[in-house]
Amino acid sequence: MMWINREISTLIEDLFQKRPAILITGARQTGKSSLSQRLFSHGSYTSLDLPLAAKQASENGRLFLESKQRPTIIDEIQYAPELFRSLKVIIDQHRQQNSQFILTGSQKFSLMQGISESLAGRMSILELYTLSVSELKSHFQKELSSTQLLNWMIQGGYPEIYEQDLDPHQFFSDYIATYVERDVRQLLNIKHAREFDQFMRLLALRAGQTLSMSRLASEVGMSAHTIKNWLSVLEASNIIYLLKPYYENFGKRIVKSPKLYFLDTGLLCYLANIPNGTTLLNSPLLGAYFENLVLTEWLKHANNQGTSAEIYYYRNQAGLEIDFIIPQAGRLILLESKWADDSGEVPKNIRAMIKLVGADKILEYATITQTKEKVKVNDHFRVTNILEF
Repeated sequence: MMWINREISTLIEDLFQKRPAILITGARQTGKSSLSQRLFSHGSYTSLDLPLAAKQASENGRLFLESKQRPTIIDEIQYAPELFRSLKVIIDQHRQQNSQFILTGSQKFSLMQGISESLAGRMSILELYTLSVSELKSHFQKELSSTQLLNWMIQGGYPEIYEQDLDPHQFFSDYIATYVERDVRQLLNIKHAREFDQFMRLLALRAGQTLSMSRLASEVGMSAHTIKNWLSVLEASNIIYLLKPYYENFGKRIVKSPKLYFLDTGLLCYLANIPNGTTLLNSPLLGAYFENLVLTEWLKHANNQGTSAEIYYYRNQAGLEIDFIIPQAGRLILLESKWADDSGEVPKNIRAMIKLVGADKILEYATITQTKEKVKVNDHFRVTNILEF
């Protein structure tokens, strides 16, 4: 089977040498199990996706853990949250021994609760996203043309699509039915399957937009409380990402609602019924979906390097909006995403932002386009492609 190298591998191996345990979270099918087994093939592996294994881990966690060869890979640990207490006891008994446990899980909220109660300060937590454009380009040695980028946006980054040469449409159809709906139903006991499917598709049409739960509730025909719960589960299951606004007030009233993005453009395009690159290129959604890609590529890069992924957007009541703001050393990096921009000119909204906050507050600013070679316009502004930004 084809194997695509993951940029986060070095970070995982390094942290595992320094901590008793690591936790790798991420959406289902991002490759957590495969990567763990590939990096730590000399250890034991157990999946708690199997009901019997989850039952054993829940009922006698100490015996379950002590029977495993080290290092021990425990997959989908959210199915036996009771195991966290036993992990704490064993780790504390051998506090100076690193490289003991590799945990993976697909449900962020239950994992975080277990860690905060039992394993705080005892493990490193990493996120495994779907494949990045950088990883795909490195593996396939493809030129980053517009056509290639569109195709990768349609296919998304789930490794199985590439490893098994699967049709993306069929993969995402199965993915929704097998993983997303199953997990969401398990967590929320959803009885309105049709409404939930409509909800997912409406979200896809709002990628890159500020989120209005009341409007979504009205369109889906469900209560705002229900919509809030559905969103929280999709966010915690690593399906969507809610980008927070930059709250510092520069003398104007700012918009405080988050912006909605999907953590994989393939799933996003599937839900929006965009079947191929040509359709996406001619779609009015192209700009928003490219913006979605820019955000996810930034998150993946920062995450894979083990650096802070602190990023926001800015929008005030006067209509001034900046796609992405990255605070750094008390100053700001301003980013605008534009599928096609050959002008080399500083965007009007960035000029307005500089005037609003003062040039000394801005570290640098850039326009991120699809495949344009990096162009430095001045000491602070450049036009760059998605791999270079």
